Amino acid sequence: MTAEERFQSIIAAEDKIEPADPMPDGYRKTLIRQMAQHAHSEVIGMQPEANWIARAPTLRRKAILIAKVQDEAGHGLYLYSASETLGPGRDQLQELLHQGKHKYSSIFNYPTLTWADIGAIGWLVDGAAITNQVMLTRTSYGPYARAMVRICKEESFHQRQGYEALLTMSRGSDEQKAMVQDAINRWWWPSLMMFGPHDADSTHTKESMAWKIKRVTNDDLRQQFVDMTVPQCEFLGMTPPDPDLKWNEERGHYDFGEIDWDEFWRVVKGDGPMNRERTARKVKAWEDGAWVREAAAAHAGKTAAREAAKRAAKRQDDKRGEPHGV
Repeated sequence: MTAEERFQSIIAAEDKIEPADPMPDGYRKTLIRQMAQHAHSEVIGMQPEANWIARAPTLRRKAILIAKVQDEAGHGLYLYSASETLGPGRDQLQELLHQGKHKYSSIFNYPTLTWADIGAIGWLVDGAAITNQVMLTRTSYGPYARAMVRICKEESFHQRQGYEALLTMSRGSDEQKAMVQDAINRWWWPSLMMFGPHDADSTHTKESMAWKIKRVTNDDLRQQFVDMTVPQCEFLGMTPPDPDLKWNEERGHYDFGEIDWDEFWRVVKGDGPMNRERTARKVKAWEDGAWVREAAAAHAGKTAAREAAKRAAKRQDDKRGEPHGV
């Protein structure tokens, strides 16, 4: 059996491809791009929420938000680690992000103007992420699938806390209700953009579906999200900012309006409201943290040298038949 046949047999059997298994170059490159972009998104996504930790309205909300931002850092770690199983080091992936050669989710290039935005991110943005990521627990690459199991569990917490925050505000004053509606108005369409371009315009969907990296197409995932989210929005007493939104009895789904694809591509290409600020802050954090990485590497090197010396001494003692350390 050739390497290609072995790869195809694993895919056909719904088994997992592991790092040592044969795989086409295209499969490897697609996974590196997707996992790295996913990892970058988790890390960049810490910025708009960390901005509100000090301004959270209660100690409970502050603790929840701190926990959530910590989760996002952990998600980035899982995904960078999964990417490294295919070759590129973490530093290399960081450099590609800093140079603008790697992308992250366009949703994180929008500003968080009010506390309601933090709730909207939890409910809409993380809700869209879960819709997209649950299928990735069944992706064909083993390390990616296993990382996604834990990530999805934690993202479910993020979605619940976001919705609960908006629900509390929607039962509050008229000003709070208006704040919730305003946040939904601004985050609704960018959340729908998170699923990527239409299937016909996606350059990666066909291959990713064939390789079972993706299990559901962009448009089908977007429809799932809309069908799930509209009733939740109605329960809040709010209205999605889409005059074309209506239930289609014949289809058994909601019909919804057309996304502003010009805005989508503009933000993806780096001309969104916060693209430059997000990347600049990420680069500054990386540069400011250089001494920590250097110190950790030096400490690891010294520790490894001490352990190697101990092992060498033990081998010498064993040869002489002496008790080790005497």
